[in-house]
Amino acid sequence: MYDIETFYREYEVDFKEMTIAGEKFRFATPSSIDRFIDFNNIEHDFPLWAKIWKASWILAEYVAKHPADPAGTILEIGSGLGVVGVVASFFGHRITLTEYNDHALNFARANAEINQCSGVNVVKLDWYQPDLDETYGWIIGSEVLYHDRDFECLIAFLKRYLKPGGVITFTLGIRKDGLGMIDKMRNFYDINIKKYTIRSEGDSTQILLCSMTPKPSIETSS
Repeated sequence: MYDIETFYREYEVDFKEMTIAGEKFRFATPSSIDRFIDFNNIEHDFPLWAKIWKASWILAEYVAKHPADPAGTILEIGSGLGVVGVVASFFGHRITLTEYNDHALNFARANAEINQCSGVNVVKLDWYQPDLDETYGWIIGSEVLYHDRDFECLIAFLKRYLKPGGVITFTLGIRKDGLGMIDKMRNFYDINIKKYTIRSEGDSTQILLCSMTPKPSIETSS
């Protein structure tokens, strides 16, 4: 069990109320991201994890509506504040959340506790030096197709940890860098893309949900 009182002493937080797949959730978010930013080098480890992305909302809805497989475990990469993993656990999925940033891991553990999903497994993961103990039939992530520099290690990671016959599901906003990474991934995966539109207060945002399966030649060689 995560020590939630220690968490509240360590961080100043706001709360975001969300309804996902008909159920209500409450997520702690940082009141300010200033403490997580290196102002001498803004781009270094910028706390992208500290925001609830609309792509995470779409992925959480998608996973929640899939029947849970009691024999399988989902792996989420780049789990951020833990929204997708908490929702997945609530709907009966066995899931391992992974992040590299220690603050993000603390928020993910706290949000699992706040939503009474304490069985969620939260693990620190470096894509460049992964050390997971198992492979997974379903690997998911929201807004992880972000930096072109991570492409090669991400492909190697997915090849290593996706079970034969497994599926990868990524969600992302429509951005030039993300679309470029999807185009590169077509060399390795058959990709089915579905577009969602989120509307709020006169604004709309389009989110892509990409379901990927390894091309036969790639899966055979792994």
